[in-house]
Amino acid sequence: MTVIAFAPSRLQCSLKLAAGLALAVLACATSLKTASAEEVTLRAVSSFDMNTFFSRHFEQFVEKVNKEGKGLVQINYLGGPQNIPPFEVGNAVSNGVVDMANISGAFYTSLVPEALAMSFTNMSAEELRANGATDYINTILAPKNLVYQARLSDHLPYHLYTNKGFTGDLTGQKIRITPIYRDFFMALGATVVQTSPGEVYTALERGVVDGYGWPIAGILDLGWQEKTKYRVDPGFYNSEHGILMNLKKWNSLTPEQREFLNKQFAWAEAQNATYIQETAEEAAGQAQAGIQTIKLEGEAATKFTQAANEAAWKRIKEMSPQHGDKLRELFSKP
Repeated sequence: MTVIAFAPSRLQCSLKLAAGLALAVLACATSLKTASAEEVTLRAVSSFDMNTFFSRHFEQFVEKVNKEGKGLVQINYLGGPQNIPPFEVGNAVSNGVVDMANISGAFYTSLVPEALAMSFTNMSAEELRANGATDYINTILAPKNLVYQARLSDHLPYHLYTNKGFTGDLTGQKIRITPIYRDFFMALGATVVQTSPGEVYTALERGVVDGYGWPIAGILDLGWQEKTKYRVDPGFYNSEHGILMNLKKWNSLTPEQREFLNKQFAWAEAQNATYIQETAEEAAGQAQAGIQTIKLEGEAATKFTQAANEAAWKRIKEMSPQHGDKLRELFSKP
């Protein structure tokens, strides 16, 4: 039997060439996909103005991640409230509009009322991790597709700032609030007004408010000392802001990426020790700028702080009967 071999036709050659090119393109795409999977870029925002006190530690964290995480993790820092208003940031993280935020729990109480407990604490970030408080709050955050990764504040009590003085109650005064100290100031007789931080200066200037609640730090960055006469001591609670992440995004990262970020989160929390010196400098700067201190002492000081604490934990129990008692147990100490 004679076998006749035909030379491949032009069509056959073209088909083979096309198939080869398709395989090459597929291999290239697979290679690119594998390469891109080695580095992830996380979109991040801050609830506070860029380069101000409550954004600086987060911005240092971002800088460190981007420097050390090349080829593994990068953060695209989109900026502050000019992108997303503070009280909408929690939803933006939960819905995946951004992957990460520098935010206070006070700004996402509509999603997780229990987040206020993180501002009512008198314990450090280290203590809260050690006693399981951080893990517990994450069990409450998880159903909202959120995970709390690092607390970026310690040693930062809130204070009452007012232009009308203070003798024990706030009757007749309009005070700017956040959910953190709303109940406390209302218990003192204040008429409360909730605004974003960016609106406070104008509200003071126009007499819309007579004062506000704010931590010991950050006043000078925002320029509020120009419109503020008095700060009431002692402080109360413990200002909280930290790194909140989209839970699905976190879970989508590789073990190596999560391990890298966990080390960065630990570094960020360790920087909280610097707040002791920074808040001392802030208090001195406020005095130099003309803010006078109304210092409560003895029984008046005790009554003031007790009223703050009772208002806080009463509010938590009302908002979250299921978790209220446990949160107080974990986030406060005698």
